Amino acid sequence: MNVIRVLAGRGAGPTALAAYDAALASVALHDYNLLGVSSVVPPDARVEPAETAPDLGPAGNRLTVVEARSTLAPGERGPACAAIGWATPRAGAGVIYEGSGTDPGTTREEVREGLEAARDLRSDRDWAGGEAGLELSTAEAHPERYVVAVALAAFGRSEPIG
Repeated sequence: MNVIRVLAGRGAGPTALAAYDAALASVALHDYNLLGVSSVVPPDARVEPAETAPDLGPAGNRLTVVEARSTLAPGERGPACAAIGWATPRAGAGVIYEGSGTDPGTTREEVREGLEAARDLRSDRDWAGGEAGLELSTAEAHPERYVVAVALAAFGRSEPIG
């Protein structure tokens, strides 16, 4: 069975990209080349929240993710918020939805509403017997640094590029 790890991180830096790198480092994903995909959980996968990613392979490998990201420039009002939510039915493929913004409640609600719409589109599945969850990351605004909140669903292990 494949494992999809849901991670929530935050970082700060002198540039937006440096803050993003720091946010990825906070969940141990900064040494992978991230490949974004749409939001389908394969039928044979298990979704589980994690504080940080375990070793998923050599640095520089490609890692498949669904990602939410929110960035604030120095002095902007925040917080930066990023969320990943998931729902898996009793059997069959599930869904992952992502959202971002500057209000934690609004960001959570955006993801919840997306998941509800996704389940409605897939009414042939028994959602009542499955699992669901949501992870939110927030990064407080800073007067002199960029801040980034990330929420990622990392699929399995990394793979070599090329």
